[in-house]
Amino acid sequence: MATLKELSKRDELFSGGHRLCSGCGIPPIVRLLLRAANGPVVATTATGCLEVGTTIYPYTAWRIPWIHSAFENAAATISGIETAYKAFKKRGKIPQDKNIKFIAFGGDGGTYDIGFQALSGALERGHNFLYVCYDNGAYMNTGIQRSSATPFGAATTTSPAGDVILGKQESRKDLTRIVVAHNVPYAAQASPHNWADLSRKAEKALKTEGPTFLNVISPCPLGWYSKPEESIEAAKIAVDTCYWALYEVENGVLKINYKPKEKKPIAEWLKMQARFKHILKPENKGLLDKVQESIDKEWERLLSLDGKMI
Repeated sequence: MATLKELSKRDELFSGGHRLCSGCGIPPIVRLLLRAANGPVVATTATGCLEVGTTIYPYTAWRIPWIHSAFENAAATISGIETAYKAFKKRGKIPQDKNIKFIAFGGDGGTYDIGFQALSGALERGHNFLYVCYDNGAYMNTGIQRSSATPFGAATTTSPAGDVILGKQESRKDLTRIVVAHNVPYAAQASPHNWADLSRKAEKALKTEGPTFLNVISPCPLGWYSKPEESIEAAKIAVDTCYWALYEVENGVLKINYKPKEKKPIAEWLKMQARFKHILKPENKGLLDKVQESIDKEWERLLSLDGKMI
């Protein structure tokens, strides 16, 4: 794995000056991933914050070949690009020793929901690419509507906390687990606060032959109603509470990459985000207990599988 000093010397392939919000988790994720690639990269991006914030005509933050197609088909687009690359190599139009890497980026709306069919198909067909989901837990780009990645109890514009309901009533989808069920060679969860873990996983994913997947928690001050200067800390506490476990599944074997010495209560993460303020009221303690119980149960499940074939 490259050291921080080595990474800092590599070309910056994602420029500043974009329109992504202050405190957004997406820029550090993308910058580190492109540096970790350390070679020619082609990327595609689903409609979402990343696409809108970095390619407002006539400007672009991308210093690599990049394409945007539609909300639902980033995985299909990268599949087509990767297939064309193989065809050109076969015909001698691209040198055999030319090694280009392919990355698709999507938010949780474009990955968990709208783009899931294209992603599932690309994984099943076995295309050689890395899919990166920046998970901020809602459709932040279009008005903070709930997605299937939105945590239970979170207030959004389509699951408001009021007299009728107290935020989203359903549990979030476990997309990483679903991707692993496609028998891909590598899948992992990461966080922007832990650059070494994220960089290592990106390098491993990009060196692995076949479809690979990274699910990265991406703090969103706009939709989390949190302080921009606390975004990286919020990502760290999400991991320390085990809401967002850092683990990888390589060739079917699950490995937990970080086990907190002292697992923090989920309230420590919730209190940083006004979208959960109703849960922390004394009269709603039952909701808080339900959230904590769900996280504890999932963490115990992961611990039971650590180091095992799943």
